[in-house]
Amino acid sequence: MERLAYMSRDTTTSLDRDDDLALAARNDTAAFEALYVRHRSPVYRYLRTRTTDGDDAADLTALTFERAFVAIARYRPGGAGVRAWLVGIARNASIDHGRRRLAAPRPEPPPDPDEGLEARFVADEAASELRGRVAALPPDQRDAIVLRFAAGLTAGEIGDVLGKSEAASQKLVSRGLTALKEAYGVRSTGR
Repeated sequence: MERLAYMSRDTTTSLDRDDDLALAARNDTAAFEALYVRHRSPVYRYLRTRTTDGDDAADLTALTFERAFVAIARYRPGGAGVRAWLVGIARNASIDHGRRRLAAPRPEPPPDPDEGLEARFVADEAASELRGRVAALPPDQRDAIVLRFAAGLTAGEIGDVLGKSEAASQKLVSRGLTALKEAYGVRSTGR
């Protein structure tokens, strides 16, 4: 009996810790800071896939956490978790940003003199091709792929963000990956 009580104390999940931090963050800015430190990278990576440059992604990441700080009292534990809640806020901020974005593209940053021109060109071309192929996916598949690989969300968390079941979200990720493999001419092994 004593061993079971000890084991149950050690099996607190990451979701439970995040929920506890979110509840504490309602009255404690240090708890919110812990949430920020824990989740800023996945939120930034997600937003980086939805913007044309890192500066916009950084600005939207800051906006996401500003909105989350204001709305933390409305966060309800027991759902898909804090990370999915934050990515949902980030998604909405990205959509808002896209609506307000000016038609004229922003100038490219100056090239890094330490990086070889050819290597930079090849990397930019490959990244651009991948972004184009992901952008060409149907919207639900595109969102599922970006949420999975840029934000690191699970199928359940993706479902919460997109308003779909976990199984439907997993199917969207699988179909998106299959479409990308076909676009690159990679044959599936049929597993």
